Amino acid sequence: MAFDFTKSEQYTLSIRLSTDGFSFSIFNPEGEKDFLFTPYTVNNSYSMTANVKELFASDETFKRRYKQVNVLIDTPRFTTLPLEMFDDEQMETLFYSTFTKQDNEIVLCNVLEKNDVVVLFGMDKHTHQLINEHYPLASYYATNSPLADYFLNKGKNSANKRLYAYTHHQVLDVCCIDNGKLQLVNSFSVPTQADAIYYLLYIWKQMGMNAEEKDELFLVGQKNEMLLAELKKFIRNVNPIYPKATFNRSPFAQENVPFDLQTLLTCE
Repeated sequence: MAFDFTKSEQYTLSIRLSTDGFSFSIFNPEGEKDFLFTPYTVNNSYSMTANVKELFASDETFKRRYKQVNVLIDTPRFTTLPLEMFDDEQMETLFYSTFTKQDNEIVLCNVLEKNDVVVLFGMDKHTHQLINEHYPLASYYATNSPLADYFLNKGKNSANKRLYAYTHHQVLDVCCIDNGKLQLVNSFSVPTQADAIYYLLYIWKQMGMNAEEKDELFLVGQKNEMLLAELKKFIRNVNPIYPKATFNRSPFAQENVPFDLQTLLTCE
């Protein structure tokens, strides 16, 4: 649909950065809740900063002012910790106790206050600086942050164990919840369906999950029909998540829109 950009200061701009491609979207949380999603192909010979610079020059969208600007970083370099252990002055120390330090990286955090969890993640420092110059008030999120927040809210009132899985572009994001409490958030490279099955069954076993006790696996992602069928051979309670039904047919509940972006926009 055609947005009235004279009213852009009422809209939310979300930019999603990933090595497999960028995307950006505009969402009007007021009125009819209009939504526009645009994928953007990156040049793999360029740095992320150079690709972002090209993105900003490619479209009139980035010459407007917005009510809110979100930047989603799709990265495996993230870790979680309880809110009570978090000290913003020790972010780098906490983060690099898990990961090897990298040059030109800035460590950021997302505080999931309702669930008493903090997500620490790394981002290219030059890309962060470039976006900050363009949008000084932008909010930054690891893609696993809105996912974990959403899954925790869904599983908060369950007395059983729940394993949530999101598949996208040969990546498997998982979130395990036991009696409403976060037990695991992780991301795996899954070049094949067999890899996804292996990791999910391994996590199911390691977390002591049991179908006889009504523990459940929830699966979301494009073209998961075969994966769903295979998993049902091993796990009784496997349930697909359909965004259109989950988000009450919201305009952003489209098949080509990343589920992490959809969960972020539910907060609007």
